[in-house]
Amino acid sequence: MLDPRRLSLLRDVAATGTIAGAATRAGCTAAAASQQLSALERDVGVPLLERSARSVRLTEAGRVLAEQAEPVLASLAEAERAVRQVAGLRGGTIRVAAFATAAISFTVPALTAFRRCHPEVEVRFTELESDEALPRVRSGDIDLAVTHDYAPLTRPDLRGLSQRPLYREPMLLAVPRTSLPATSQAGPTAEPRTPLAAEPQAGLRAGPPPVSLADFAGADWVAALTSTGFQAATEMACRAAGFEPRINVRVHSYPMVLAMVAAGFGVSLVPQLAATPQRGVIYLPISHPEGLARQIHATTRTGGRSAAVQHLLRCLTEALGKRAGR
Repeated sequence: MLDPRRLSLLRDVAATGTIAGAATRAGCTAAAASQQLSALERDVGVPLLERSARSVRLTEAGRVLAEQAEPVLASLAEAERAVRQVAGLRGGTIRVAAFATAAISFTVPALTAFRRCHPEVEVRFTELESDEALPRVRSGDIDLAVTHDYAPLTRPDLRGLSQRPLYREPMLLAVPRTSLPATSQAGPTAEPRTPLAAEPQAGLRAGPPPVSLADFAGADWVAALTSTGFQAATEMACRAAGFEPRINVRVHSYPMVLAMVAAGFGVSLVPQLAATPQRGVIYLPISHPEGLARQIHATTRTGGRSAAVQHLLRCLTEALGKRAGR
């Protein structure tokens, strides 16, 4: 079988009229190109070039082979492009979705790293909550979605889907810095008792002791709208602690949750990724067995992990590792 690289050199000799010109196109020396052309002549068993001290020209056999080389090389290039596009690593598109806190925390950094490695792959991103993302992954509209579910709640319908666990995210209790509810002698008091209270911008770097949700049974609560799984998880956790939460504020987003907590309208459960440093807010870990967790997954169609999806999974894992190492 003829070597495509040698055929390419012969084609370029025909196009440029010189071995040096063909060598320049191939990115090699003229001597190396000449050796490869001699090898091609041995492969076909007939002279392809007439060489002289100052010039080179194709024999009739060389001219015919050079003409035939063009469509052969074009077909090989198209085959390579098609295979790489199917693999998702050269050309093609990868369609990704994630919910907001995961997108900001590690999905966008992962997508940035992926694009650096594979600039020819078009990346399309859509912000979607998990209940919106799952059916779109199943239908093929999305190649990979970063999704979540809450440990105590019923798992969603995963027929036709595969999930890889990325991160088990603890839930924290966000409380106002200046008005912690004095619900019991054993529980939180009006005087802050953790390093976080003294340094509200320290985020999660300090390690206050866990609290029981029962200590906040008399507090007002800030929660998500009833259509979200987070709202159900909040109510379930409070009921497990022996009380029904008095929810006076319902909002759409975690920034609004934290703004209302900081303003003293109540306390709220928040996932760790959403627990960004906020002036006036303290984050407290929750004691078990009341403690909740949010499991974050990379969700794909069953059998739908292309090379691009596999590489993005590695980028997501690495981005999470870098975030944890901060």
